[in-house]
Amino acid sequence: MTEDVTAPEKPSSNDERIDEALLQLAAEGAPLTHDAVASKSGVSRRTVYRRYADQVALRKRLWSLLSPPGGMPRSLHDLLTWELRETFEKFDRQAAVMTVASASPEGRQMRLEMKQERVAAYNAIFGPHTKDLTEDQARKAHAAMQLLCSGLAWREMRDQWDLRGPDVAEASVWAVKVLIAHLDREGAQAFDVPTPR
Repeated sequence: MTEDVTAPEKPSSNDERIDEALLQLAAEGAPLTHDAVASKSGVSRRTVYRRYADQVALRKRLWSLLSPPGGMPRSLHDLLTWELRETFEKFDRQAAVMTVASASPEGRQMRLEMKQERVAAYNAIFGPHTKDLTEDQARKAHAAMQLLCSGLAWREMRDQWDLRGPDVAEASVWAVKVLIAHLDREGAQAFDVPTPR
């Protein structure tokens, strides 16, 4: 018995034009409105609305175009073994868009709208290494490690240190592993700091 394998449906030309318009608007730091997407893509405003009901949906689509290939991380092993490298290499390929999107009000709003999903994902993958910490300590540890895996870390290492995607990934993976090893070794004591004189 042969298995019926259907090739994934290719996006219509309208979908491709809308995606390209979203990336162009993001690279310009422009607001993502249905009118702007329609104008930039040459697709009717009505068609844009049919695909994306509101600006949140437009920003979510942009996030998916810019984001890690698999979306939010689901495995610490995969994140550190290959996902960060693929993610930062993707950022390199879209450097103009990523640089503006990481600094623009629209890009900030896009990231904030993904906050709940992001926090849940990183809590899940880092949680086994912070189980002995207080809730406040765990939040700080997760925040620091998530930052190392973010587009903001990629942008700063690229701009300030002339690193490219694979090198940013190597530095970030190393730093996350060091933090995890410290947490595993020290537990709650990892947050003990000397009292200022």
